[in-house]
Amino acid sequence: MADPAQPSFMSTLLLFAAFGLFFYALIIRPQQRRDKEHKQMLARVAKGDQVVTSGGLHGRVTGVTDDVLTLEVASGVRVKIDKGAIGRRLPGAEGDKT
Repeated sequence: MADPAQPSFMSTLLLFAAFGLFFYALIIRPQQRRDKEHKQMLARVAKGDQVVTSGGLHGRVTGVTDDVLTLEVASGVRVKIDKGAIGRRLPGAEGDKT
């Protein structure tokens, strides 16, 4: 006869499954959604867009290649950055079609 003070294997397994679903629903799935939205935003970056890098640098996109963007951060000052470093597009930019 089983000791009533010890939980059964099945209840322990259900508890771990519940924790797994909890973490998936509250942590993993929202992060996947943010990653997907960020990739879509990077695919839409075009010449003329106003962007902010993840480091906080503001600029206007003057050139786009596969992995590198050229930003004009001041009149006549251009820097090349990795496309993945773009944190966000600012609304109302010239290239904004939405």
